[in-house]
Amino acid sequence: MPAINYLRLSLVDRCNFRCSYCMPGDGEIAYLQRSEILSYEELLFLIEQVFVPLGIDRFRLTGGEPLIRRGAVGFVRALCALPGVADVSMTTNGYLLEELAADLYTAGLRRINISLDSLDPEIFGQITGRSHWHKVWKGIQSAHQVGFDPLKLNVVVLPGINESEVPDLAALSVERNWHVRFIEFMPIGNTAYFEQSGWVNSETLRTRIRERFGLEAAACPGNGPADIFRIPGAKGTLGFISQMSECFCDRCNRLRLSADGYLRPCLLNESDQIDLKTSLRTGTSAAQLRDQVKYVLDRKPEINFRERDRGTTGRYGRTMSQIGG
Repeated sequence: MPAINYLRLSLVDRCNFRCSYCMPGDGEIAYLQRSEILSYEELLFLIEQVFVPLGIDRFRLTGGEPLIRRGAVGFVRALCALPGVADVSMTTNGYLLEELAADLYTAGLRRINISLDSLDPEIFGQITGRSHWHKVWKGIQSAHQVGFDPLKLNVVVLPGINESEVPDLAALSVERNWHVRFIEFMPIGNTAYFEQSGWVNSETLRTRIRERFGLEAAACPGNGPADIFRIPGAKGTLGFISQMSECFCDRCNRLRLSADGYLRPCLLNESDQIDLKTSLRTGTSAAQLRDQVKYVLDRKPEINFRERDRGTTGRYGRTMSQIGG
């Protein structure tokens, strides 16, 4: 297993979309109150005094939707300026990028992932629960124009919904230096929908793209587990995140910190998470916090969906938006 040097850090559990693969289809989510969320000051303390000294120097800001949290741009600026921070990136639904892309770039952010699950506004609305395709597309254009590189587009592939669009979405990488990443649907977020619809494996998607365009091995900057390919002659690349069909636990270099301070060793392991917020707010020293995090690092399991009895059993207590994507 590689050195664990990457933290996915959720700024907020709320989102202005209601994506079918991320949130339950019925019922309301009990969102966190402001006092329950780690403050920016607490996050910067943990990063500077706990995570960086332990060799974790790469950070991805997630949510929910990170840009709906007030002060997100200022936090990006402060994070990028911290000594020892090697890389900062963000995953966003793109809704606010038209207004904020330039400010984020000026603050020091250089890498960004934007969710774009369909090129059809109607299907986009069906998946996200919002009729915001045109605004998201403008946000993508704004991010491209201010210079984000790599600019990655995330596509969660849903059987019978957007899977037929995969070749057209892949084609976005041909003329632009965009990196389109296809993500296998997982049973976290909306378990009932997953059990009803199932998922499409990455090799099936690669076959469809290969038949239309051809496909060759490639590389793309980043800290994630995607297998990277390229349409011959394309400016960008295609990534496949195959957590369901092709276990990549032996390549995993990440931890996850939820907005309310739960540090999780693995997306699929809810049982071994620890509560850093309570420790922090009850006066635990930085040295003791480092010991707590090191405990998780030393025991980070190699676990995947097919072996989930080694971690969480049964249904997950948190949705994808509550975990941090």
